[in-house]
Amino acid sequence: MQLRKGPNIVGPYGLLQPIADGVKLFIKEPVRPSPSSPTLFIMTPTMALFLALMIWTPMPMPMTLADLNLGILFMLALSSMAVYSILWSGWASNSKYPLIGALRAVAQTISYEVTLGIILLTIIVLTGGFTMQTLTVTQENNWLLLCSWPLAMMWFISTLAETNRAPFDLTEGESELVSGFNVEYAAGPFALFFLAEYANIMMMNTLTCTLFMNPGNTAHPDMFTINLMVKTTTLTILFLWTRASYPRFRYDQLMHLLWKTFLPLTLALFLWHTAFPTSLSGLPPQ
Repeated sequence: MQLRKGPNIVGPYGLLQPIADGVKLFIKEPVRPSPSSPTLFIMTPTMALFLALMIWTPMPMPMTLADLNLGILFMLALSSMAVYSILWSGWASNSKYPLIGALRAVAQTISYEVTLGIILLTIIVLTGGFTMQTLTVTQENNWLLLCSWPLAMMWFISTLAETNRAPFDLTEGESELVSGFNVEYAAGPFALFFLAEYANIMMMNTLTCTLFMNPGNTAHPDMFTINLMVKTTTLTILFLWTRASYPRFRYDQLMHLLWKTFLPLTLALFLWHTAFPTSLSGLPPQ
């Protein structure tokens, strides 16, 4: 996957390439187009990274920064706010390609949040709680991945679309939008968008492990941490493997997949799990 054109062999086996990319971006001169809105143009990359890091607050790893009663809803609300940083960055650039990319991002992100919300609601019905710790305790004897794998598959594909990763990276369509909403950004501000995107990928994969793959018992923090790291790394590699394997979707195919396929299926599975809470999960009714 790394055998691509361009610089790819910095350090032994190319392992220092990400560090070289980061150093190169932060030492470059930042450029701001004269027609752009100065305040929003600078504020949106910072907001993107701030929100990407803030979502980690209720995540058990194995201890949480804040033990929230509604931790799942908190994460869903912050992930919904992340679309504002993309929208404002495209609008503040005052250029047609960033604006088109930003509008695509709004439609795509808001659409796929519908299925993510319904799947989360189904998980809440199965586990009986809104806290992140409830998810780990409930899965001690039974992975939710095994008893609700269609939901897990749709969740994983929706996280690809939610984080704007290939084959759903229509907001950054290089072939038609030159780079999408961040085309006018360079140097440090672009690096902040880059860091925010990968922080969101790591967060989504960690959340996937917590929801479906039983990271372990928080009473044994060392084993919990190792379990979570291994499973999250595996899912992240799968994200990159997907990017290297599949071409980009058309935009109408992207929306058709959600509204005509995922939405009816997630609603049907939500009603099924609500009506028969013990039939697939093996858990007591809540």
